[in-house]
Amino acid sequence: MTQRICFQLQINPEFADEYKEHHAHVWPEMLQALSETGWRNYSLFLNPNGMLIGYLECDDFEKSVQLMNETEINAKWQSTMAKFFIGLDGGAPDGAIAPLQHIFYLP
Repeated sequence: MTQRICFQLQINPEFADEYKEHHAHVWPEMLQALSETGWRNYSLFLNPNGMLIGYLECDDFEKSVQLMNETEINAKWQSTMAKFFIGLDGGAPDGAIAPLQHIFYLP
C-alpha cells in the first residue's frame, strides 16, 4: 500500500533563492538514491516566508528514510542543505521530517 507523506520545515527566507537554485539542479546521484530507496512523486513547495512543505509517496516511509540515511550522497546533500534551515540545532534536515497527519484524500 502506498503511503502519502507530507511534512513541513522552515528555511531562512533570506536564503530562498540559493535554496531554490540547489533544487533546480539536484545532483544526479541524489536523484538516483531517492528513486532506489523508494521515494516517489516527491515535491517541495516553498512559501515566501520560508515555510517549506514536502510531499512524497513510498511503500514504507521508515524504511525509505533508513535506506536513504545509509547512502553517502544523502549525507553530503544533508550537510550542504543544513545551512538553509531554521530550528534544526545542527541536525540534518531529513532528520526533522515529521509526517503531518493525513486526514483526507480524494482519489
